[in-house]
Amino acid sequence: MEKTDRSKIVVGIDGSAQSISALRYAASLAASLGHDLVAFSSWLPRIALEDYTPEWAPEQDARDALDKSITEAFGENVPANLEREVTMGPAAPNLIEASKDAAMLVLGTRGRGGFKGLVMGSVSSSLAAHAKCPVLIHHGETATA
Repeated sequence: MEKTDRSKIVVGIDGSAQSISALRYAASLAASLGHDLVAFSSWLPRIALEDYTPEWAPEQDARDALDKSITEAFGENVPANLEREVTMGPAAPNLIEASKDAAMLVLGTRGRGGFKGLVMGSVSSSLAAHAKCPVLIHHGETATA
């Protein structure tokens, strides 16, 4: 299969068990379809009213959290076709932008938000409605090993 600009599967990662499970599932899809796999995370900058903590580095924290999620998903067997992408800004708009160049967007049902009774989180719901490629909402395992 010849690769095109849209031959990647983007997975939204927030460190939740659902997003890690979605990453595992997307890896098997990417391998089956011959697509690259992108583990995608975003971060928000400090706002002026927050308490100042000089050691807090939100971009590096997001990179570290993404690496931790990848390790949790795959251990030492990280897929060779896996790329990491960390972008500043809110998750939903950033993932909508990333979906423009993707064959598929894969998300867990819920992230780390506070409304546990919801079937889908706000980011998943927004992307299901507004992404520029097919969206797969993974309802897989939620427990971590």
